[in-house]
Amino acid sequence: MVREMVTNLKDIDVIILCGGLGTRLRPAISDRPKALAKIDDKTFLDILIDDVLKHGFKNIILCVGYLKERIKDHFNYEKDYNIDFSEEDYPLGTGGALNNAKSLIKSDTFMVMNGDSICNVDFKDFFDFHIYRKATLSMVLTRSHDGEDYGNVVLDDSQNIICFKEKVDNKGQCLINAGVYMMQKEIFSYMPDETIFSLEYDLFPKLINNKCYGYIIENELLDIGTPERYKKAINIIGGKQ
Repeated sequence: MVREMVTNLKDIDVIILCGGLGTRLRPAISDRPKALAKIDDKTFLDILIDDVLKHGFKNIILCVGYLKERIKDHFNYEKDYNIDFSEEDYPLGTGGALNNAKSLIKSDTFMVMNGDSICNVDFKDFFDFHIYRKATLSMVLTRSHDGEDYGNVVLDDSQNIICFKEKVDNKGQCLINAGVYMMQKEIFSYMPDETIFSLEYDLFPKLINNKCYGYIIENELLDIGTPERYKKAINIIGGKQ
């Protein structure tokens, strides 16, 4: 397959997965989807989108499900970027949500992000890393002592991903999946036939030995998956807005 030459991030579609139920965060926010959790005067999703826009991206696809009308209404204003919604009527999992958005994805290379976590990534450098290696999948990795909750990823000396160890007991520092990916459209050919499936468990392990690379950063991963982590994100991100 000949890869189209893309040099500008404005031509890359960004897919943000924000359709989850957010069950663990309900004690902190029960009236809105997790992506609309407030940090100061902005929602978490606003902060994510601001981050990608400042790097030059212009085309955003939001995968929405739980309380999706709240998210659609939130973006009902004139914007200087393009936004589309991929809607699910019931939870499809991270993989099913991405597969559901396939018809909206126009660029051969595209970026996928979790809608409930953030880390400081140089997206242009990440894109260049992906293109240089002619990767099918490139995954942002960061260091953590919390492999039991996040899962850890093992690389060889060439940064090929050789093993995924999802949420296993790990006492030392490990590399964890930061929930940001560059992908090629050919990745859809590896997806299972099921409607509901997980990127992390059902797709990524199939890509080992198929041009699957890890891009390491040294920045902390923040997520809002639990009330405790949400509070931490407010304390760290809030002062920067």
